[in-house]
Amino acid sequence: MAGLLNIGLTGLNAAQAQLVTTSHNITNAGVDGYHRQSVIQSNAAPQFSGVGFFGQGTQIASVTRSYNQYLENQVLNSNASLASFSSYNSQISQINNLLGDSTSGLSPALETFFAGVQEVASNPTSLASRQSLISGAEAMVSRFQSMDARLSEIRSGLEGEIASTVTQINTYAGAIAEMNQRIATAQVAGPSVAANDLLDQREQLVSELNKLVKVSAVTESNGSVSVFMGSGQSLVVGSTVNKLATVQDPSDPQRSMIAITSDSGASNTLPESLISGGALSGLLAFRRESLDPAQNTLGLVALGIAETFNAQHQLGTDLDGVLGGAFFNSPAPTVMPAISSARVAIEDVSQLSSSDYLLTWDGTNYSMKTVGGSAIALTLQADGSYSGGGINFSISNPSQIPPTGLLIQPTRYAASNLSVAISDPRKVAAGDPVSVAPGNYSGAVSDRIEGVKTLSVGGIDANSDGLADFSPITLSFSANAFTASSGTLERYDASAGSWVASGAYNPATDSSGARFRVTDAQGGVDYSFEFTAVGAWASGESLVFSPTAAGVSDNRNAVALGALQTSKLMFAGSSGTATATFQSVYAQMVTQVGNKTREVQVNEKAQETLLTQATDARDGLSGVNLDEEAANLMRYQMAYQSAAKVMSVAQTLFDEVLAISR
Repeated sequence: MAGLLNIGLTGLNAAQAQLVTTSHNITNAGVDGYHRQSVIQSNAAPQFSGVGFFGQGTQIASVTRSYNQYLENQVLNSNASLASFSSYNSQISQINNLLGDSTSGLSPALETFFAGVQEVASNPTSLASRQSLISGAEAMVSRFQSMDARLSEIRSGLEGEIASTVTQINTYAGAIAEMNQRIATAQVAGPSVAANDLLDQREQLVSELNKLVKVSAVTESNGSVSVFMGSGQSLVVGSTVNKLATVQDPSDPQRSMIAITSDSGASNTLPESLISGGALSGLLAFRRESLDPAQNTLGLVALGIAETFNAQHQLGTDLDGVLGGAFFNSPAPTVMPAISSARVAIEDVSQLSSSDYLLTWDGTNYSMKTVGGSAIALTLQADGSYSGGGINFSISNPSQIPPTGLLIQPTRYAASNLSVAISDPRKVAAGDPVSVAPGNYSGAVSDRIEGVKTLSVGGIDANSDGLADFSPITLSFSANAFTASSGTLERYDASAGSWVASGAYNPATDSSGARFRVTDAQGGVDYSFEFTAVGAWASGESLVFSPTAAGVSDNRNAVALGALQTSKLMFAGSSGTATATFQSVYAQMVTQVGNKTREVQVNEKAQETLLTQATDARDGLSGVNLDEEAANLMRYQMAYQSAAKVMSVAQTLFDEVLAISR
């Protein structure tokens, strides 16, 4: 009877354990990270008798959780990628909305500004038109500044979010290390006696950490997990935590870098390429791939307008006959860290790109590359300076350059630092300093000369009074050739694409137009202008080039300023020829941001699908099915009742034995 009673008791205990575990599954069905648990039963050791072995009931072998490392890793990988795309998308959408707004974008401001230039070209002596041009320039500058301010706000918020994400990573890493200790204590009997609920909690912590930065977890022999990120940088080893930190970029104080700090206090910065997956990766990728190029390109457009407009404006004369000055205050490149011996200036805006430059010194030679990694060829100039990438620099004490290099940002802050340099409408240089008048010629000047345009004004101001007061130059024609009374006369060779010393002009073949250039020097400095000779010149005819009188209705320089809107002045190719207009550079930036936004959104949707599939596959094994658990409740309840019935039969038999003895 005792054996039968014990067998029933073991069944009763086993059924109770199954009921407890099933109830535990049901109540935790909605808990994130919970894995379905199961009771593993085995038969108790049988008892030998002369006729064979008799069973002694059942026993609980273990309580296990349904867990598959491969399926869990698939979920982790999908989660990390989704978090990266989600954080990227939330950031780039801000820039996309800024650039995509047709009213607050840059295009309307550019159109208004150049419409003002065209208005001055149409009525060069009108002070109202000139004032309208200045107002349009100020409105355009304000648009540049407001857009750059918004990008700077996004950058500031991004840096704060990077720091916040790093703090969360450290919090989860610390919690995992603490959980390792608890699990080691709970599993004192060995890993085979698993602390299932604690293991689930630790897995969930790893999953949450993985959403911030992609990690891999390795289970050690003592049951603890070691967590690694990147190419093997350890975050958690047992109960030891190596914390991440945001440190200031030595080259750019407004930019943070990620460093890993050990218990000893040693800190090592991590290349961004080692941080893949998770929200932190998305934030860093957005900063590197979208925010930096967008702000640099906006500055590039601002700098391109300022440099080219100033260059053309300085070739003209204002209403008082004074040579034009700078129309815009053109921003200078930013150098970080600032060193006293460095001088950096814009040399050729068409050679600039939307990248920052990193200049290094090895003790003998300079080398410069874009922050993205492309090398930039440097050319030593006669004055000892170096040119390359559209900039010119000279450093009297190169030992001041830090080992990490000198960061040169030609365009990063150009949009915010751009401003209008003139406020007096009379100072708008709409005219050209060189005019042509009849000499020994009685017909219309336009029948002999077209397109008089000043090319340089270096020595055109002989008296240093701001006026174009060069000595008149007479152009005479005789024997199918021009001669100039002063300076050097050159003809443009279209086939060679260069100027050659020649005054040859054949009225029979060149009457449709031939370009010439006159270069003269006053005070040892050259000035030059070009013109197109047309018509049937006769021997002995002459025209005279002289300074333009003040106050005349001359719009030649205003027309040249207006032509800048549609001229290709940016993004010079390998041949040195510019390939893009201001508007096309801005349009390219808008397109790139829009395409990248769409790409990230598509990838985010695709990753959501992959995550759903991976999660469904995992939950098919590890998740709690309430219908199945409800059926189990009934099954284990019947098993409990059956075991109780065995004990009841044993009790009845025992009572019968007692009755016989009575």
